[in-house]
Amino acid sequence: MASRALTWRGIRTRRPSTAAGVDTWEAEMTDTYARAVRFDHYGDRGVLYIAQVPMPTPAAGEVVVAVRAAAINPGESAIRSGALHQRFPATFPSGEGSDLAGVVTAVGEAVDGFAVGDEVLGFSWNRSSHATHVSVPTSQLIHKPPELSWEVAGSLYVVGCTAYAAVRAVDPHAGDTVAVSAAAGGVGTVVVQLLAVRQARVLGIASPANAEWLTSHRAVPVPYGDGLAERLRAAAPDGINAFIDLFGPEYVQLAADLGIPHDRIETITSFEKAAELGAKAEGSGTASTVEVLSEMAGLVASGAIEIPIAATYPLDEVAAAFEQLDKRHTRGKIVLIP
Repeated sequence: MASRALTWRGIRTRRPSTAAGVDTWEAEMTDTYARAVRFDHYGDRGVLYIAQVPMPTPAAGEVVVAVRAAAINPGESAIRSGALHQRFPATFPSGEGSDLAGVVTAVGEAVDGFAVGDEVLGFSWNRSSHATHVSVPTSQLIHKPPELSWEVAGSLYVVGCTAYAAVRAVDPHAGDTVAVSAAAGGVGTVVVQLLAVRQARVLGIASPANAEWLTSHRAVPVPYGDGLAERLRAAAPDGINAFIDLFGPEYVQLAADLGIPHDRIETITSFEKAAELGAKAEGSGTASTVEVLSEMAGLVASGAIEIPIAATYPLDEVAAAFEQLDKRHTRGKIVLIP
């Protein structure tokens, strides 16, 4: 079944848009081509451009999704820069993007449960969701609950499954005290709320500007910076049971210095430090199932958890979106709207 979604055909001009370094297109509408973010070598945001690519066709067990929203994530910056080359090497020209939400436009053979016109959300493991269209196995999609906006649906996978894995790794019990670094970031905002659902007491490490949000979501705000260990001890005089690091190795070391058992220290970023100390380093890959995604979507749809949306950008302004993300002071998700 061929897709009939409107996409683009054009001549690459290398004419930068206002988002520094992003190529634009002199284009006309067609149903033969899609548009996708690409980079040809490792580098800063300036290596990103928008490319004309063939319209995806679904293989057996796949559908094509016209993307309505696709969040960006810090891991994508790290992959693009080459910082994760040893762990997650890129093949050039490379696409990017995992999160996605959109409408099914074409269905491959041996597909049950999905049809053209269905609204879906899910994930790509092919670094391909920052595009107008993407082909995705149905084992990586769920139907979008109507209560979810496109922006929220297109932000759910990475933060939702990563937060789920991180919380599961430290196994919080009701009444446990759990400290969380970068507690107001994209993953942090979800971790804080999941811990509250589990009835844990949360110490949210973040800037003072996020104190009101943390307090309103049943967390105790603890400002980062010099003297953090003393502030954490003062906030939890009976001790801290677990620590979830979402920022960097200094927090994994801090957790160990605070006497937290190493098997209850979790990090999603500091793999070498976790290996050094015997801490955990579980991320979205350990929870990337439609069952977990459905559970998280249900929590968001019910109002038990919110996914804050910090900003949205057109696909052509992908470099500007990453410029905001790389400042690392954004509460919630930044989302591309193809």
